Amino acid sequence: MSSKIWHGFSQRTWVQSIACAFITALHQAYQFWSRHAFRRLLAVVFSAFFLVVTTHAVIAQGSSVPRPKVILISLDGATPGLMNEYLKTGVLDSNTGLGLLKRRGVVAQRNVTCNPSLTAACHVSIGTGSTTVKTDVVANSFHLIASPFTRNVSGFAAPIGGYTVKPVGPAAQPLAEPIWVGLRQHGKKVVAATFPGADGAEITLAGAGTPVLQAATDRTVDYTIPFGAFAGQGAKGFSLTATDFTPAPGQTIGQLEAAGKKSYSPILQKTTPLDTFAIGTVNYTIQVAALDTTNDGSGNYDTLVFFDASTGIQPGPFSLPATGPAYVKASDRASALFYLEGSATKAGTGFYVSTLAPDLTTVRIARYSANAIPRNTPVLADVDDINNNVGFWAPQADFRIPERLSPGFTTFPDADLEAIYEDQVRTFVAYQTRVVLRAIAKNPDADLVLAYIEQPDGSEHQFLAIDPRQATNSTNPNTIGAGQDQAKLARYKTYVQAAYRIANRSVQQIIDTVGTTRKGTPKSNIIVVSDHGFAPFHTAVDFNALLRKNGIDSTKVRAITSGPAANIYINLKGREPDGIVTTEEYIVLQKQVVKILEDFVETNPNYTKRESKPIFDKIHARPLPSDVNDPSFGLGTSQFIGQDSGDVFATLTEGYNFDGTQAPVVPRLGDAPETTPVLSVPNFYGAHGYDPKQLNMSAIFFAAGPNIRRGDLQQVRNIDVVPTINKLLGVESASTVQGKALSIDS
Repeated sequence: MSSKIWHGFSQRTWVQSIACAFITALHQAYQFWSRHAFRRLLAVVFSAFFLVVTTHAVIAQGSSVPRPKVILISLDGATPGLMNEYLKTGVLDSNTGLGLLKRRGVVAQRNVTCNPSLTAACHVSIGTGSTTVKTDVVANSFHLIASPFTRNVSGFAAPIGGYTVKPVGPAAQPLAEPIWVGLRQHGKKVVAATFPGADGAEITLAGAGTPVLQAATDRTVDYTIPFGAFAGQGAKGFSLTATDFTPAPGQTIGQLEAAGKKSYSPILQKTTPLDTFAIGTVNYTIQVAALDTTNDGSGNYDTLVFFDASTGIQPGPFSLPATGPAYVKASDRASALFYLEGSATKAGTGFYVSTLAPDLTTVRIARYSANAIPRNTPVLADVDDINNNVGFWAPQADFRIPERLSPGFTTFPDADLEAIYEDQVRTFVAYQTRVVLRAIAKNPDADLVLAYIEQPDGSEHQFLAIDPRQATNSTNPNTIGAGQDQAKLARYKTYVQAAYRIANRSVQQIIDTVGTTRKGTPKSNIIVVSDHGFAPFHTAVDFNALLRKNGIDSTKVRAITSGPAANIYINLKGREPDGIVTTEEYIVLQKQVVKILEDFVETNPNYTKRESKPIFDKIHARPLPSDVNDPSFGLGTSQFIGQDSGDVFATLTEGYNFDGTQAPVVPRLGDAPETTPVLSVPNFYGAHGYDPKQLNMSAIFFAAGPNIRRGDLQQVRNIDVVPTINKLLGVESASTVQGKALSIDS
């Protein structure tokens, strides 16, 4: 070929280059061949060319399989510090998940999150591009000022963008708008897999029949899966011995034989039911039998089977969400799911065997809490699609088990409790990931997929023990500093690492689903963020004890705490429906509360290197008009105070947390005895909700895909995510969006 042809081959597509070569060859043949021969050659050439073009079209068609344009994944609580450390040291594979996104796309060194840095508040900020003051979702739990003074609302079930107080009702012009509202108005398809705020729920002031504050349509997308909910039964532990078992009745033996289950020792069954409980109007009586599945010539019970007495042991096969009986082989170190047949909410639980002696002398069992996906009417078809194709809402990682708050776990050794929790971490993230993958499979043409993964948040709460001031035995204040249990600290470190690996695996599974180019770039634009970072804490703070200690009347002032953030409300007449505090007294009480918080300092040398340090880091008071008769009195807002924020909003200094107080209280090492203790030893280790400007509270930001360039960003904000997605999808952001589109597009 001539140099011009080679040049063209390097610059054009391969089909164009082949066409160019064909034309050149035909030109030469025409000059040297007979007309008849040339015609025969022409027929062959055009047939071959048609075959090449057709093949190319088929290949091109195959490569244009629909896939979501943008996928936003939130890894709850993932921090840049730990993420970078794990990628650097090999705890996380640099070629998969976040490591892949880092190599093929954009990473931010810091992602400033919302204030307070709490899960519900920050996810709504991520989903709207607006601050908490505008979203009016100001904490994980807070008070709607138009509701009775003692009533709380969950941040996951609060109206997004506020509501009107006088009269009470939905806001005519919300101050914040979820991204899916504008996208759907522009004809875009949105999918939400357990993403906060997208749940198909109708939000009312105080339950059914009260004023609607936000319509379900504002919280519904094209395929909507709400986050799961408690179905009425918490977790429970069981400690058994060989005396609890006797030969199984013939019915159990026959049913196991019919199910194809063989035991090489006589099948034994607990003589009385293991557990009885109700889900709604349906009663369940759980029986447990022991099997020896090893043909080793000795009595070696290794498997327990759990079943409901009313249905017995059915042979299967079973169609989801049904599971049939739960078979648990202790050596597998894995739980088995158990669907609660007949439950109206399609609830289920799971069983885990943490200890099983071969002779049954020691048997420890965990029955997980019962959970279900909320069956909100507008999204019922989507919920049933998950129930029928992925399964019922799997048991979540439950802090009440390792903290020995759920009944039956008091005597369980630490090793058992930790194994139970780790099983829940693995199985629940695997379930959430399958929900996301099902959502994508059902909606491959989605413009935006919103996905939420609960880890590593739960594991960091339980196991982020990295401060020498943290007591490794929550009942012994002496286990700080040199008294810390180093073996426990080492185990806890591995649990946090495992949570990050599990979350990273979930990201990779989503990448695998949408596919990558030959160079490894995801074929969908994938953005991974977290809602907040994490910090260790060493001291629990009882806020209500602090108020009582300072003579504050609880009928006039009360605090609602979420982690280290507190919204303190004053029962104001004319604002609260049952208010009793005059405007003049309000001013006095607000100043008094601020003074109490400002004066509260740490003086115990075991917890501060200085003589004293403030325990409250930030304190903000609701702004007030100069005239006490101003109708806006008690409704003022600021950069830090939203409509439903407390009349005083405060966050603790890192190291302190309102959660974790034990009953009875465990005094800290070196604290003077008090009749009303405010500070004490907590029963877990990690917290978030502090000032978002603190480096530990920074969230992560990774992005890669066909429309995303490669490179690093020094700092972004979580409120920048919405305008960035809108830019990628070619849609103008709502006027309520406060963030700015990031320069990450290619």
